[in-house]
Amino acid sequence: MKSAQIRELTDEELQEKWDDTQKELFNLRMQKASAQLENPARIRILRRELARLNTIRAERQRQGVTR
Repeated sequence: MKSAQIRELTDEELQEKWDDTQKELFNLRMQKASAQLENPARIRILRRELARLNTIRAERQRQGVTR
């Protein structure tokens, strides 16, 4: 998901997306630990997406903007 798409989300949608991404990342880490991971590049993609989500959440908090 691109930053522009993330910025269009409401605060509730942003939180939901963050939670879903965290859960998916956790599941992929468990698969990696048990040697069942099919696409290891997905972990990197999710980590970057979480960073984007965190950055936009922090920007909104600093600006005091709610959507």
